[in-house]
Amino acid sequence: MATRTIQVQGTDIAVVSKESQDFISLTDMVKGFDGGNALIEQWLKNKDTVLFLAVWEQIHNPGFNSLEFEGIRAEAGRNSFYLSAKKWIDRTGAIGLSARAGRYGGTYAHKDIAFEFGSWLSPEFKLYLIKEFDRLKSEESQSLSLEWSFQRALAKVNYRIHTDAVRDHLIPPQITKTQIVSIYASEADLLNVALFGMTAAQWRAANPKTPGNMRDVASLEQLVVLSNMESINSMLIHQGMASGDRLKQLNQIAIAQMTSLARNQAAKRLTAKPEARTISKRGSDES
Repeated sequence: MATRTIQVQGTDIAVVSKESQDFISLTDMVKGFDGGNALIEQWLKNKDTVLFLAVWEQIHNPGFNSLEFEGIRAEAGRNSFYLSAKKWIDRTGAIGLSARAGRYGGTYAHKDIAFEFGSWLSPEFKLYLIKEFDRLKSEESQSLSLEWSFQRALAKVNYRIHTDAVRDHLIPPQITKTQIVSIYASEADLLNVALFGMTAAQWRAANPKTPGNMRDVASLEQLVVLSNMESINSMLIHQGMASGDRLKQLNQIAIAQMTSLARNQAAKRLTAKPEARTISKRGSDES
């Protein structure tokens, strides 16, 4: 899980990503307040907090144990009532809170819940927390956009290498311009089928309202693999390999590389930047 840090009123607060969701450290949030970690338990002891957590879980968690929650709700508000994050998770199967050990250990909460806790700590603190969290997400989005643009540009450069190989080895002399265009399109579609599983025409038929082409809406990971495949196909063309054999080999390469990128979160982002969600871009280039 990627860990980032935001600073709120002089306090460094860890933010982690888990299954594309952001969790904020409640343990870090209380560092600037008297009472420290005891404030988390005090907040969890509040009956309104228990009700809020239950509503959040019922919305987001199909596996939430409502029967166990009813028992907790009956106890909430009593002087002897005690509820820790771990106890809440163990009894109800909650996913909105997380108790972590290790370097970035402590109690974490989904951002929705963390903002609610921030409001309980201090309305002013909550506003600054939201402001810094939004700033973090904006920076991540901009960073990912730059990565996508760079990889799209690289794919365009490699596309030129690819078309040069087609021109030098696959286009015979004395053919019409229409035939030449058809050969280029056929080779572009060979890559499309190997990676996306369909030709450009098939994609357009399936996405009539989407502007651009299939490569314009490709993920960052797909653009990485496409760039690699253009170089590899150029080499296979130089070697004189038949198109059917090239398609089979390129498809195997695409599967292997996409699987590798999916398994390796660091490679997915290609940089040391914090983890962010994949976004789509629009543009214009080859079909």
